[in-house]
Amino acid sequence: MDLLEVDFNLWATQLFTGIVLGLTLILLAVGLSLIFGLMGVVNFAHGAFYALGAYLGFVVIDGTGNYWLALAVAPIGLVLAGFITERGFVRPLTGRSPYEPLLLTFGLTFVIAESLKLIFGPIGKPFEIPELFRGVVDFGFFVFPKFQIFRGGVALLVVAVVWLLLERTDMGRVVRAGTQDRVMVEALGINLTAIRAVVFALGIGLAGLAGVLSAPMVGVHPDMGLEILLFSFIVVVVGGLGSFWGPVLAGLLVGLVISFTTLYQPEWSQISVFVLMAVILLLRPRGLVGTV
Repeated sequence: MDLLEVDFNLWATQLFTGIVLGLTLILLAVGLSLIFGLMGVVNFAHGAFYALGAYLGFVVIDGTGNYWLALAVAPIGLVLAGFITERGFVRPLTGRSPYEPLLLTFGLTFVIAESLKLIFGPIGKPFEIPELFRGVVDFGFFVFPKFQIFRGGVALLVVAVVWLLLERTDMGRVVRAGTQDRVMVEALGINLTAIRAVVFALGIGLAGLAGVLSAPMVGVHPDMGLEILLFSFIVVVVGGLGSFWGPVLAGLLVGLVISFTTLYQPEWSQISVFVLMAVILLLRPRGLVGTV
């Protein structure tokens, strides 16, 4: 009986850990999916912007000691960075070879990572958990870190807000239509230039938010975006393009697979995600709910 109780405690903890990780991946994957769907840009710099958001939060909390301020400044700062990147670098490449934006964002990854190394050094830095969220919550049958609950709650709230924006606003309807058929939307006389800028900036802002939410758990280091970027792309592919719920379902699934594989076979935790992707794409080549 004690063994079953221990196993249940472990399973419950890993279940919640996987959900929180999945919600973090969803923040990144939704931005990636929207940017690619509307703009046709494979944003290899998404992970670097995730790291940039974490470092921006680190600077704010190091200077003020206020995590709430860091939580606000990081995504806002990354939204501004997204607008600048889209206007200054991505937009001039519109209508040219699709490989040029890909190479651009690939190059930005190294520019951002090396800049972070020059400014902060190549060694990672700890990012303290806010005092309010230290410790654990005892649910009776298992305990779970307070900050993980907060992190998951914020991510869930933001994902819900993004869904409402896409479903309940005129711009959201245009974005959804544009991800299905950009040419048709433009043929109807709708100018997508400004909307592309907003979507790109929003996607980068979500990456920055994911970074500052993750930093207290993983610390900050210049290359922290590389691994999370790979998993984010897998979430987009597994979920399928053209649907908001694809990355949501895939993010939760990938998070749970990583969490439970880490519990029983840690050395297989990353490989298991690729196995999952291969199996799903064999059964459903467009992803779980992909329409493109």
